[in-house]
Amino acid sequence: MKNLHTIQLMDTHAGGDVSRIVTGGIDMLPGATVRQQMEYLRDDADGLRRLLLEEPYGIPEMSVDLLVPSSHPDAVAGYIIMEVMGYPIYSGSNTLCTATAVLESGLVPKQEGIQRFNLEAPAGLVQIEAKVCNGVVESVTCEGLPSYIDSYRDTIQVPEIGTVTYSVAYSGGFYALVDAEELGFRLVRDEEQALAACAYKIVEAIQAQRGFSHYTLGDVGPLPFLHFMGPEEKVAEGYIRSRSATYVHPGVICRSTTGTGTSARLALMNYEGRLAIGDKLETVSLRETGFIGTFTGTHQEGDYQVVENTTTGRSYVLAESKIVINCDDSMVTCGELHHILSDRHTDED
Repeated sequence: MKNLHTIQLMDTHAGGDVSRIVTGGIDMLPGATVRQQMEYLRDDADGLRRLLLEEPYGIPEMSVDLLVPSSHPDAVAGYIIMEVMGYPIYSGSNTLCTATAVLESGLVPKQEGIQRFNLEAPAGLVQIEAKVCNGVVESVTCEGLPSYIDSYRDTIQVPEIGTVTYSVAYSGGFYALVDAEELGFRLVRDEEQALAACAYKIVEAIQAQRGFSHYTLGDVGPLPFLHFMGPEEKVAEGYIRSRSATYVHPGVICRSTTGTGTSARLALMNYEGRLAIGDKLETVSLRETGFIGTFTGTHQEGDYQVVENTTTGRSYVLAESKIVINCDDSMVTCGELHHILSDRHTDED
């Protein structure tokens, strides 16, 4: 039992995107807030993210959510989001999965009907509304981050593609929004590799040309996301459906349309004057799964009209497990797991 460690997991998915919820086995992290704890992992203990998203334990298309105690008295738990691109301060699909996990694990006892509680993301408090029927979590609605348009219909020359028109939204990360049809895509599953290759070139070109600054957060790093927008179909008054695909740099097309991608679309529709309070946008993925974004209001932040919104979807539990980390395994790097492993065993135990 030398250099062994176990971590408790609940694997979930929302819209096809797998979120691996870490429910136990990690020591208390330093930091007075969830944001500070996230920054500690990012700067000093990134090994946990890489361990669970890389071989032999995971794949880059997954996400990891570490449950931590909340620093806010109104939240039942905190969670830190880890993805291939790093540590986003918010994610809609990860929030849907984490909310389901805290209910299914019993951290928050289920109540029949509609129940409400708060989680604490690195971005702050997130309001959750869960619908429970016969003990089953049938849907979760989570509050999206305030979203806004940073730039509208800019153009850029992209090698091997040509002139690309794009807008940039902030919805928990900066998103380039592009028209799928203009780039020759129908947004069907057999286009997945081509979509990833196209998005990679566009994001690389944008990153090389410019950076983006949030009105309160300042510099949050290079633009990491791109969202392909399909044609809009009016389903009913105030209800639009659109095929969509979200790309995460470098190289990943999300299986779901993502909550932040849906929020970014709402910000664009509002900027173009095409939304009324209560209007809904259903985004449909390459795998025919969907999230519903609801426009709930706006407020002004300096030069930006900021969109308030929610995302509704459903998350499913895939597995509950303990993984064994063997630091003697040549495929496992334990160096950056220092200070966060709670039950390391050695020959002296």
